[in-house]
Amino acid sequence: MSAAATLAPAAAMNPRTRLLLHGQVVPTLLRLAWPNTLVMLAQASVGLIETWWVSQLGTDALAGMALVFPGFMLMQMLSGGAIGGGIASAIARALGAGRREDADSLVLHALVINLVLGLSFTALLLRFGPALYAAMGGEEGSLRAALAYSDVVFGGAVLVWLSNAFASVLRGAGNMMLPSVAIVIGVVVLVPLSPLLIHGYGPVPALGIAGGGWAVVAGTGLSTAILGWAMLSGRSIARLRPGRLRWPLFRDILGVGAVASVSTLQTTLTIALTTAVVARAGGPDAVAGYGTGTRLEYLLIPLVFGLGAPLVALVGTNIGAGQRARALRIALAGGALAFVAAEAVGLAAAAWPEAWLGLFGDDPQMLETGAAYLRTVGPAYGFFGLGLSLYFASQGAGRLGWPLLAGLVRLVVAVGGGWLALHLTGSLTWVFVALAAGLVAYGVVLLAVIRGGAWFR
Repeated sequence: MSAAATLAPAAAMNPRTRLLLHGQVVPTLLRLAWPNTLVMLAQASVGLIETWWVSQLGTDALAGMALVFPGFMLMQMLSGGAIGGGIASAIARALGAGRREDADSLVLHALVINLVLGLSFTALLLRFGPALYAAMGGEEGSLRAALAYSDVVFGGAVLVWLSNAFASVLRGAGNMMLPSVAIVIGVVVLVPLSPLLIHGYGPVPALGIAGGGWAVVAGTGLSTAILGWAMLSGRSIARLRPGRLRWPLFRDILGVGAVASVSTLQTTLTIALTTAVVARAGGPDAVAGYGTGTRLEYLLIPLVFGLGAPLVALVGTNIGAGQRARALRIALAGGALAFVAAEAVGLAAAAWPEAWLGLFGDDPQMLETGAAYLRTVGPAYGFFGLGLSLYFASQGAGRLGWPLLAGLVRLVVAVGGGWLALHLTGSLTWVFVALAAGLVAYGVVLLAVIRGGAWFR
């Protein structure tokens, strides 16, 4: 075959797909990553700003918001990272293989899945919210505040799911900028709207903590409208078209998304169980210090997601096109970049733990426990970033069995090792050593099996 004939298909490709298949690996990764990283930082900042405004309402309001936060974060992680990763992976693999009609059909299937899940979240939290928040420790004023906030934000849960469905379709096709712009616009609206609705001004009544919830719904609704317009106006390579629903296309998405959801729940369970081990070792003050330290670990997730979303698109598109060696090269490059970024955060936290912990309190026991955690576990953050980036790359490859196993290894080493260390030594320091070992095991196991070709066996 002539060189001209070989190059003809590439020349006929959409420029975004061609970039994913033939662009230089590291420059392409960085080019696609920065919009996602920017928007993740913006969302994290908004969460802190909204928490500050709600804190002006008193302790009950702040406690009520804290009760709702884990469920809302779980929903965002499931819709954006787990099911969203399944959507992006399916779109990327279809486009990489030249199955344009399937890519278009996948958009409709993605919306159906996320619409059903969004409505399910609303029904579950409206029905069982009071019992859930009471079981988490909510009572009287804090429980009333939690329900006032929860009923609003979960009443609009379907907007979060639809927004992430649209964004995942665009990211799977290699468009990282448009979802980021839409989300930033929603954030820009939310920042002034939150204090306005919480505290009121002029003719606008003060809605209290429920006003913060309405601001979240309004900002998310605007982002959803912008992304929906982008899909309907043809600004996506994969387009929303009417058609017949087919199980194989649902399977393409859920085969990755459902397993990724288990991995997300696995991460949450690991934190919950290790918190219980720390509570047994040192009581409430130790839990406060550990919880404050792990907030920094949670912030690594959106940081790595900046690289993770491009990895899903790049790996998926190259797998679909049969470029296995390039897909593996992309995954390893992304893992190296994530390791460096997360390790820099961890080493800084280990060197100056009080700079982070002092933002949240000055209790001596809290500071002592939090500092011990960061000094011991912080240097292992790079392995968490490595494993998390390879998890996203595995979403693109449609192979999530190994990330699930690596997460289980982390759970056993961290929780089982921490419990055993506490039983044998009674020392919280050795518990933290077990947590660090769990992070190292997570990253090393995934690196070893993926580098060894596990995707292709």
